[in-house]
Amino acid sequence: MKTTFAGAINHGLRRSLEDDPKVVLMGEDIGRLGGVFRVTDTLQKDFGNNRVIDTPLAESGIIGTAFGMALRGLRPVCEIQFDGFVYPAFDQIVSQVAKIHARTRGKVVAPITIRIPFGGGIGSVEHHSESPEAYFAHTAGLRVVSPSNPADAYLMIRQAIDLDDPVIFFEPKRRYWDKAEVDVERLDHDGGIALDQARICASGEDATIVAYGGTVATALTAADIAAAEGHSIEVIDLRSLSPIDFDTIETSVRKTGRLIVVHEAPVFAGLGAEIAARITERCFYHLESPVLRVGGFDIPYPPAKLERHHLPDPDRILAAVDRTLAA
Repeated sequence: MKTTFAGAINHGLRRSLEDDPKVVLMGEDIGRLGGVFRVTDTLQKDFGNNRVIDTPLAESGIIGTAFGMALRGLRPVCEIQFDGFVYPAFDQIVSQVAKIHARTRGKVVAPITIRIPFGGGIGSVEHHSESPEAYFAHTAGLRVVSPSNPADAYLMIRQAIDLDDPVIFFEPKRRYWDKAEVDVERLDHDGGIALDQARICASGEDATIVAYGGTVATALTAADIAAAEGHSIEVIDLRSLSPIDFDTIETSVRKTGRLIVVHEAPVFAGLGAEIAARITERCFYHLESPVLRVGGFDIPYPPAKLERHHLPDPDRILAAVDRTLAA
């Protein structure tokens, strides 16, 4: 079927609700409204308000309640309405949800999926365009993932809900309206690729670009422009931010000798720093130039009229390509 990114997540949630009566959805305005991005549209109508639950405007309460439900055998899927709203729930996530498996020496699990629309590109106001993924990737006990296209959106939400681990599921909100063919029957049948596996979405020989979420499409655009200029760029969609599939990145960098990491979050202490350090350790004698990072600036997210200057675009990625190829 051809569907949008948002529609693919909706279809994945629907399938999970159908397949497992223990799956429940909860969040602000997800029921009657269908969510501010309509990702949960019609689900409450079809499954009832005991399975698709409109909650109070209280993120800490949403996650705390989901934690209790998980301890009683349910599989909650929570929506945090916008990325910048997650911070009131931060303590519940990192102190309770992430810790319970280790605290009980594996006797208790917390199969909670926490959906968070993240990143910019939609011209929104303060607290609506942030990239908090590094906070959660730094927290042991959490899986952190981010799909970049409709097919992965469907596959990965299904995989996340099926896991007994808590999963932070970052949805790049500027890609909600991207459309593509999604073969849901095939994905359900063969499982696609593993949730923690990166995907090579463009092959190349001269340099490697690693991106995730909303920046994958930007990286592919930059690779196409570079190809027209005679440069062959490999693009890797990271997909999983914790754990990270370093083996796939290492194999690519051993071939190309150059690496550029792209993300919307500020460069300072972002995921690009960890990837750069690990790949430098693992590929030191194969690198032809330093690992470069392209990301947001070290500032609070800017007003909507300035966000195009803040977000990585093909020109900034291509400048990094030129720099690494000139080394």
